Amino acid sequence: MTVQNAAAADQSSRESSRSRIRVGSAPDSWGVWFPDDPAQVPWQRFLDEVSACGYEWIELGPYGYLPTDPARLSDELAARGLQVSAGTVFEHLHRPDSWDAVWSQVRDVAALTQAMGGTHVVVIPDTFRDQKTGADVESRDLTPEQWTAKTTGVTRLGKAVQEEYGLSIAFHPHAETHVGWQRDIERFLADTDPQYVPLCLDTGHVSYYRGDNLELINRYPERIGYLHLKQVDPAVIDRVLAEDITWAAAVPMGAMTEPPNGVPAYPPLFEAIEAHGLDVFAIVEHDLYPCPPDVPLPIAQRTHRYIGSCGFPSLRIGRPKNAPEAQA
Repeated sequence: MTVQNAAAADQSSRESSRSRIRVGSAPDSWGVWFPDDPAQVPWQRFLDEVSACGYEWIELGPYGYLPTDPARLSDELAARGLQVSAGTVFEHLHRPDSWDAVWSQVRDVAALTQAMGGTHVVVIPDTFRDQKTGADVESRDLTPEQWTAKTTGVTRLGKAVQEEYGLSIAFHPHAETHVGWQRDIERFLADTDPQYVPLCLDTGHVSYYRGDNLELINRYPERIGYLHLKQVDPAVIDRVLAEDITWAAAVPMGAMTEPPNGVPAYPPLFEAIEAHGLDVFAIVEHDLYPCPPDVPLPIAQRTHRYIGSCGFPSLRIGRPKNAPEAQA
């Protein structure tokens, strides 16, 4: 080995040793998309089951699904050995006079996240189709003026959340939004301030539009602030894109699948995160809405076991609290 190669290997080793990937889950993996919906499991069942799987970190999910009283939520989480990594909000800052409505939502979520000791607010752009009906609600393309309004608005949002709540936003590209395809993600990164706008890299949503998660990590490691772990079924996605099937219809068709049955493969992503020395949350999000209430737990147990079996030193993933059930 040459001196240069030895130095490079030593640097890589130091980067890897600094990496930490804290794995958790979210209400989304229990089929929860809305604050209140009869098709969803009760919040108590979600907390019981996510804890039994061995996850120690969760997101708040849609605001109002979990209790919004900080004292009560803190007690419920502590009783199950759970902690909060992030809350979630939606933005439509490309629309005129939208700041007040978006900030009102963010303020509530950020305050609860802060009270629970969380560190991030995941910011998702509003979809251009209705999430229940699939009907188009606005144009799929933004004008240059609308794009600028979105990028400057999100930068302003990240700065405000950081200054007022001490939290970081994590912008989440999403299917059927104006930041979904990889070309849009890269354009968005170019047009926002790195100091205030890290990326929530949702591996499934990137793959939904045939993007390259590994390329995004390696090209923009300094922008990767948070992960959502998700896989898609390529055969289903081929049909979805060919027939312009809506996101709302694609999920019940099985567009999202449990690992390791879909894409992207997780080990190369974990390897890249380690190589860049990143310290991130990696929250499992397996979209299931709507689903029977007994469906999520076995999937979550198998997913937890699979991720734990990947064997990367940086992975921080809890142990199942009910071993016999977790091995079912």
